[in-house]
Amino acid sequence: MEPVLLVDRRDGWTALTLNRPDRLNAFNTALHGALAQALAEIAADDNCRAVLLTGAGRGFCAGQDLGDRAGSDGPPDLGETLDTLYNPLIRRIRALNKPVVCAVNGVAAGAGANIALACDIVLAGRSAKFLQAFAKIGLVPDSGGTYFLPRLIGDARARGLMMLAEPLPAETALAWGMIWKVVDDAALATEAEALTAHLATQPTQGLARIKAALNASGGNDLDAQLDLERDLQREAGRTPDYREGVTAFLEKRAPRFTGRPS
Repeated sequence: MEPVLLVDRRDGWTALTLNRPDRLNAFNTALHGALAQALAEIAADDNCRAVLLTGAGRGFCAGQDLGDRAGSDGPPDLGETLDTLYNPLIRRIRALNKPVVCAVNGVAAGAGANIALACDIVLAGRSAKFLQAFAKIGLVPDSGGTYFLPRLIGDARARGLMMLAEPLPAETALAWGMIWKVVDDAALATEAEALTAHLATQPTQGLARIKAALNASGGNDLDAQLDLERDLQREAGRTPDYREGVTAFLEKRAPRFTGRPS
């Protein structure tokens, strides 16, 4: 049987591919477990300095596999599903101390769309579409959707996408500021891999602190954010990569960052 998650360890980075193409990579319990384990291992691995998340086949992720709930007695407790599976996944991605690139091929629907938006840098193939499908089955957008979307594209657009459940083409998502870049479908994998490989050569400790600052920004006032920037900058200034960056600048050469904390 094919693994539900493909883990490909490269030089300094790891590619994670959701691998249920016959179900448009919809999440079941096994995929949640495999992805949680892979992200935990990546978090503990100093040799892995960046992550690429993508999907196998013709789509990125169709969200929850509704067939995975078939046969349950009575109404399901979907809040428990979020508490035990989806919310921990979103928190893992956001808290991971290294950048996560998402390459959206084909459709990203429901939780699949919001998992993509939880990543740090999102690239999409030109034919990709983002769909907040929840209203079609009487549910509320989850996996951080009601947090990420209003901040990325504004309240009016977020409400329209969620209440009408209309697909959003990748080009429009780019124009609205929802994602970083759109590339031709045939070039998506190559460009996403090159970007992730580049991030793996950069000052990992500094990138982790940029991520921490941005994660906190939405809930902070200016004074609190200034204090956080001060604290994170103090930490960053003590890392080997800062010393290497300054030395390389003075010596007029390319820096050789190690990403190590000390």
